[in-house]
Amino acid sequence: MTIERLHPGSRMSQAVKHGNTLYLAGQVAKDEFATIETQTAQVLEKMDALLAEAGTSKSKVLSVQVLLTNIADFAAMNSVYDKWIDPANPPARACWEARLASPNLRVEIIAVAALD
Repeated sequence: MTIERLHPGSRMSQAVKHGNTLYLAGQVAKDEFATIETQTAQVLEKMDALLAEAGTSKSKVLSVQVLLTNIADFAAMNSVYDKWIDPANPPARACWEARLASPNLRVEIIAVAALD
């Protein structure tokens, strides 16, 4: 099987296609000083763009991992996430509290999607 790396950098690729699976790297917001709702929306927009570039969509997302710097942001993050997700095709999901690369980032999302 071939492996295709999307937007590779020195440490990581933003996404990797392998067989019929797409692996998205952890996505963070462009504006690290924004509210949790805005940061979540920015992350989901980045994910939509990567999914589309790879030829798939949120309806084919298989699993999602959400990292929050403060678990108290869970409901606010979900208020945006719940509007984004395809309700007919909800992925498996986990969410936990963790430190992120910058202390101002409030959410990071990792996903795996089907390509077929």
